[in-house]
Amino acid sequence: MRLEAAARMDLIKKLWRARKLILVVLIPLSLLPLPLIHPTSEACCAYVLIVTAVYWVSEAVPLGAAALVPAFLYPLFGVLKSSEVAAEYCKDTTLLLMGVICLAASIEKWNLHKRIALRMVMIAGAKPGMLVLGFMCCTVFLSMWLSNTSTTAMVMPIAEAVLQQLISTGVADTQEDSETEEPRANRTSIWSHKGSEDLISVPNGSQATSGEHMEGCAAPQRNAISIPEPKKEKESKNSRYPTKRDHMICKCLSLSITYAATIGGLITITGTSTNLIFAEQFNNRYPDAKVINFGTWFIFSFPIAIIMLLLTWVWLHFLFLGCNFRETCSLSKKRKTRREMLSERKIHDEYIKLGPISYPEVVTGVFFILMTLLWFTREPGFVPGWTSLFEKKGYRTDATVSVLLGFLLFLIPARRPFSRSPRTTAGGGSTERDPDPLAPMITWKDFQNLMPWEIVILVGGGYALAAGCKVSGLSVWIGRQLEPMSGLPPWMVTLLACLLVSAVTEFASNPATLTVFLPILSALSETLKINPLHTLIPATMCVSFGVMLPVGNPPNAIVFSYGHVQISDMVKAGFGVNLIGVLVVMLAITTWGVPLFNLTEFPDWAIDRNVTGSL
Repeated sequence: MRLEAAARMDLIKKLWRARKLILVVLIPLSLLPLPLIHPTSEACCAYVLIVTAVYWVSEAVPLGAAALVPAFLYPLFGVLKSSEVAAEYCKDTTLLLMGVICLAASIEKWNLHKRIALRMVMIAGAKPGMLVLGFMCCTVFLSMWLSNTSTTAMVMPIAEAVLQQLISTGVADTQEDSETEEPRANRTSIWSHKGSEDLISVPNGSQATSGEHMEGCAAPQRNAISIPEPKKEKESKNSRYPTKRDHMICKCLSLSITYAATIGGLITITGTSTNLIFAEQFNNRYPDAKVINFGTWFIFSFPIAIIMLLLTWVWLHFLFLGCNFRETCSLSKKRKTRREMLSERKIHDEYIKLGPISYPEVVTGVFFILMTLLWFTREPGFVPGWTSLFEKKGYRTDATVSVLLGFLLFLIPARRPFSRSPRTTAGGGSTERDPDPLAPMITWKDFQNLMPWEIVILVGGGYALAAGCKVSGLSVWIGRQLEPMSGLPPWMVTLLACLLVSAVTEFASNPATLTVFLPILSALSETLKINPLHTLIPATMCVSFGVMLPVGNPPNAIVFSYGHVQISDMVKAGFGVNLIGVLVVMLAITTWGVPLFNLTEFPDWAIDRNVTGSL
């Protein structure tokens, strides 16, 4: 019996280890009757869509590899020609992303991100609450332009250095408390036995006698009167944290960085891959819309990010640091503790190590500002943009600006022109001469180290799926099946979509989740005669709120790997952040989003698409 049980357990373990391979083989085989029994374009497209979606959600194969499934299944089933599928894998957003990555590579190479982060934290101060807010603000700002993962990976080491300083200071404070505790007790006992005066111990450690305050009054007793000092809750002996409060500060600061990276990614159209997926799929499905660009997205999302930032900070402060917001927001320098002053000194020392701002940092900063201004002024909407200076319209996009400035970074020397002084690196202070005085700001290797090719292929796979759904008529068929929802008001449809997407993305990757849901929500909006932006924009934003588990997104995994938080902490804090995000997005789409995108009407560009799809 024991041998049989052991054999069964061994078989189960082998099957579990091979579960991904089994899933890769079984899913296509089990769904194969669908296109064989119903050999229509809709059925064949649905087969490809389901297989790809299962691969994405289960991550049985790498996301980039799963995105290549439409490239060979669509031609095999006769849905799209191979050349047509291949054209979907490289779009305008691919070039936009490449230009942004060039700028991000320059920012990372010359440590401009570190200078910005440390300066913002120095402004915020070292009180735990304000320190958390300072790190959140700098993380949000960096995440607007860099990927959420890169931002978290940059900021967390800085935060960890501050936290280690906090922990080491707490250990010193604990040792001082233990050394002074016994002499204090002896002193109280001696004075009590003398009976000459009543000893009053006040919480800050200062001592006064009752005779100083009650002169001329007969005291009924001569025993010591002690006001107990609030004791620090100490962690267990095996813990690396001196007190429970220190542990809570570490949890709060760690989680705040991953949440801030998510919030910052919402602000710009290039802030996260899901924003790019939405922009390209929307412009591909509705080419006549001309409503989604860098400016309109920023105007809509920036207030969302500000509100979410403040509410998330309040939520984390309440959860881990308590409700003493008056103390946190106090500007009095007299209230600073020893450890706060040491933390400030640590941050200041890190900033001093960077040295004076270097020439490459200045060039990177100028390119950063220039790219932002050119994006904003291309087609601002309320005034003619710089594209109106050209005779031919519609040829220039945000990708044009991005690639142009990214290309220039490969040409501009990183050394100041006509300078004979040795080249210095940001933060390193190196005095070694550069063997190549004309070495550029970034090299191709710098670009390759940051370029997320998997995301590029993943986005291309999403475009291919969307194209197949459009050509085969599957999107129209899905829309007809959703007609029973026509009785619901638009805000209810949007809320259900947000809740569904934010729930699914906790267990599946954000790009894969959005790629699956966008065609369905587009068809639903067309069927219900709702402006597609009313459902697509909130769903795009809510897909980023997978913040309850380490597997929800890479920033969560990075923060979790530092060991300050447990899964229960992430679930508890992440649930509140998820709820805040959904409510703020719903507030935005029903208030300032209405006039910005004209959401009260079913637009002509959606009517034209609906009529074409029906035909």
